Amino acid sequence: MSRTPSPPPTWPAGDDRRPLAILLIFLRLGLTSFGGPIAHLGYFRDEFVRRRRWLSDTGYAELVALCQFLPGPASSQVGLALGLMRAGYRGALAAWVGFTLPSAVAMILFALGLASQSEAIPAGILQGLKVAAVAVVAQAVWGMASSLCPDRPRVTLMAGATVLVLLIPVIWIQILVLALAGLLGAWLFRATTPPPAAADALPTPIDPRAGLIWLAVFAILLVGLPLLVLLLPHQTLALLDAGYRAGSLVFGGGHVVLPLLQAEFVTQGWVDQERFLAGYGAAQAVPGPLFTFAAFLGASMFATDWGWLGAWLGGLLGLIAIFAPSFLLVAGVLPFWSRVRHLTPLRAALVGINAAVVGLLLAALYQPVWQSAILGPADFSLALLALVALIFWRVPPWLVVILCAGAGGLAPALP
Repeated sequence: MSRTPSPPPTWPAGDDRRPLAILLIFLRLGLTSFGGPIAHLGYFRDEFVRRRRWLSDTGYAELVALCQFLPGPASSQVGLALGLMRAGYRGALAAWVGFTLPSAVAMILFALGLASQSEAIPAGILQGLKVAAVAVVAQAVWGMASSLCPDRPRVTLMAGATVLVLLIPVIWIQILVLALAGLLGAWLFRATTPPPAAADALPTPIDPRAGLIWLAVFAILLVGLPLLVLLLPHQTLALLDAGYRAGSLVFGGGHVVLPLLQAEFVTQGWVDQERFLAGYGAAQAVPGPLFTFAAFLGASMFATDWGWLGAWLGGLLGLIAIFAPSFLLVAGVLPFWSRVRHLTPLRAALVGINAAVVGLLLAALYQPVWQSAILGPADFSLALLALVALIFWRVPPWLVVILCAGAGGLAPALP
């Protein structure tokens, strides 16, 4: 009987429990992980289950289930949890820095370029980036609706969420919609939510007392930051509050952060809508987590008045704000996950929330994405071709973004 070949050696060699080794492992993934959250989870499985054997397939599936249960960017939370289980808090920090750094640097540099050389960048390229955003968000709505809204009750929840958000365009309506969807989900889907599958227990380097402390810090910041902004109105505190709230309330993956960030940054006048959509389109062309879009927004806020130093400071603050809830929730829930996963009302509530999340993203597709980008037949045609390329030809998003930007740049020169 032939033996199964062992996995090839991986870089870096040596003890992969050291924070530096974890940093280098995730840095390589951060430089090469194109394709969005689902692709990231595939890269992680290949690296940490098949090659490094940090945990089993069923253990990895359980970790993914935990991170999909929590609000925030699921793939980044999986990376954080892997680092945490491997080397404690320093391992979690190393994993986050490695996976996030490449795309964060790219997005801050793009924000600096727009701030300092906006006239040098052809308007057609920026328009092409906005059209690419239309196709990417439409693809996300298509895929999420297929998996998260497969029946009439969930389609109805999705449509209701879209209608409420569009007809009541205030910041708090999105939070209210998610809360209502959770309550309705716990009522409507409790009887049909299947029990969780059996899985391996996850290594838990945090004791329950520490977990409760992290959850308390999460709640205090979520409630306290808005109050602090009211008492001490300042741009830095406002950025931290907006980013933290977005990172705390996003269910369903990276694209869903778009409506929350748009409601904060564009509605408040911190970033104009043109720049917002151009940055969102550019975020599709870089590897790593989509949440590094917050680095672009923070850099754009501070670059105008403070130059390059302000851009880097604003980008760092935006990153810390939007990813801080992920740290706190993963560390807080991991010690209790073996019990939480069996609570049927919570899992049923998540079914309703996920359906509403699709509705929020559909509303964002209409306003601001569609209304700001599709200005005529040429824009519609380019968006349609980009959508077909994404869904049916499986062209990677980064390539679609580059092609759309190129088409936009060439359009003024065409007869």
